[in-house]
Amino acid sequence: MIAQVRPAQLSDWLASARTHGEPIVLDVREPAELRVASVKADGFALLSIPIGVLAPRLHELDPARPVACLCHHGARSMQVAAFLRGRGFAHVANIAGGINAWSSELDPSIARY
Repeated sequence: MIAQVRPAQLSDWLASARTHGEPIVLDVREPAELRVASVKADGFALLSIPIGVLAPRLHELDPARPVACLCHHGARSMQVAAFLRGRGFAHVANIAGGINAWSSELDPSIARY
């Protein structure tokens, strides 16, 4: 099962995930989306790998490291979370509601699109 974590709950997930290594938030949105709205790494590492190029760039991720996946609303990030789980990543979460929810729950300065 892949954990569904709302942005408002992310800090709790990150704290519990640290028992398995330093967590990373993996933003799987496209570069144009990142230019419109992005999160700032605060208490976590942040890496951007668009979903379309994840497979050839999978080597950039450590399967032992906890990963929380982020997209616009949560659908693409859920696909990525399932992909990672299927490739041996043990500690994976989907940020439910994506950056849209992040804006409404954590940081209203992030543009909604």
